[in-house]
Amino acid sequence: MTNKYDGLFVTHMPNIGEDFTNEGDAAGLPTPTNTGEALGLVRAEDVPESKIHMSHIWIFETDEPQHWVNEHEHDYDEILTWTGTDPDNPTDLGAELYFDIEGVRHTVTTSGSVYIPAGVRHCPLGFTKVTRPFNFSALSLNGSYGSDENAGLIDQLKADGKL
Repeated sequence: MTNKYDGLFVTHMPNIGEDFTNEGDAAGLPTPTNTGEALGLVRAEDVPESKIHMSHIWIFETDEPQHWVNEHEHDYDEILTWTGTDPDNPTDLGAELYFDIEGVRHTVTTSGSVYIPAGVRHCPLGFTKVTRPFNFSALSLNGSYGSDENAGLIDQLKADGKL
């Protein structure tokens, strides 16, 4: 039996890698060797009533520095979270990542988050090292992810059949 709330559930998280225009192939970057599949937790494409876009991805071990996301900005607020997976020490990220806000580099080694107001340039984002897998999520306060930073490159990759 179905009811009017069934459409609010996401029971199969789709791969939403194509949503992200500032990382991987879409940004002209090699896909890091230590990132898992970008999964959609909720977004307007799957739940039309949604006013947010939220993704989840596993980040795996690496000894090699990995550049993941290019510098960009959005016309909406965004929250990025990274959560360590050691249940005995949940604040230990098990990794070192770098993240720039308006050109200022920040180094992160603990579980946490960052709030990015609309219009604030942020990234690059990457990993210096990862000694234990951790969870990374992006919450966009908009039903869909959007940034035109790499729009020309994306169009070219689609025309070339690479996206």
